[in-house]
Amino acid sequence: MALLRLLITGDADTVSTISKHLDGIEGVERVEPVDDLMDHLDDADSSSAGLSDNAGGSQLTTLEVETDSDEAPQAVRDAVLNLSRALDVVVEIESDSD
Repeated sequence: MALLRLLITGDADTVSTISKHLDGIEGVERVEPVDDLMDHLDDADSSSAGLSDNAGGSQLTTLEVETDSDEAPQAVRDAVLNLSRALDVVVEIESDSD
């Protein structure tokens, strides 16, 4: 069994699309968004406060993907690569087996 964490920079619709697609892959047991464990450090005195990148529609979301077969993690990676290109989003993949 492998656990992958996908860090997705995109809007809620994009995250939902990726989540639904991954949920349909054989060997995927669970796809679940997880809360951001670190508070965002932006404050009024920050040098980047109020910049357009901070106010845009994109957000960073983490999805946990739990698999139950040896082939599923690679299928998830392949699907995420294709989806990130098609949806024009950035996705970072972390795996407990790396």
